Amino acid sequence: MNIPDKVINRLSLYHFIIEDLRDDEQYVTSAKIAQLLDIDDSQVRKDIKFLDNCGKCRVGYDVKKLKAAIEKSLCNSKKTDAFIIGAGNLGSALAKYEAFQEYGLNIQALFDNDPEKIGTIINGKEVFDLTKIRNLTEGLGVEIAILTVPKENAKGTAQYLAEAGIKYIWNFTPCILNVPKDVKVWNENLIGSFLQFTNSDNRE
Repeated sequence: MNIPDKVINRLSLYHFIIEDLRDDEQYVTSAKIAQLLDIDDSQVRKDIKFLDNCGKCRVGYDVKKLKAAIEKSLCNSKKTDAFIIGAGNLGSALAKYEAFQEYGLNIQALFDNDPEKIGTIINGKEVFDLTKIRNLTEGLGVEIAILTVPKENAKGTAQYLAEAGIKYIWNFTPCILNVPKDVKVWNENLIGSFLQFTNSDNRE
């Protein structure tokens, strides 16, 4: 079953809430989740129906089973390796973001073309010269790159990544990338998301 992107986003928030529950809480209600997120509890129930997970009337959802169902739907049981391209402020911050591991994303290494950054260690991950990425892509079987380079370098770097065997690019740069058809790009527009949030009167 294909789960809509908005539902996936909310399910990840439900997972955060479940993670914060006390160990002695066996059940959680849709009303409690909805209250914490300031949404309607009927929306929570609709979302959880995508998981084929049924709660108990007047009791709620079994916490462990709901957590496992969300993780399964988000493919958390499968570890996915990735590289970060650009060891600047954003790239370094993403390398230190521990929640990636919890959700199955394993950062293998970072890459940069700054001699002062090459060879340094960020959160246990080494920063390699960008020219080394083809060998490491083939050797480690990594297909995902998180792109955090400056805007002026984004298009050229994306093309270089495609030639090195990268198949998926999570693009954090404010730039539209031109890549071969067999390379998929997911654009993370931070400024656009911020402006959408600040100008929205109704949040689901």
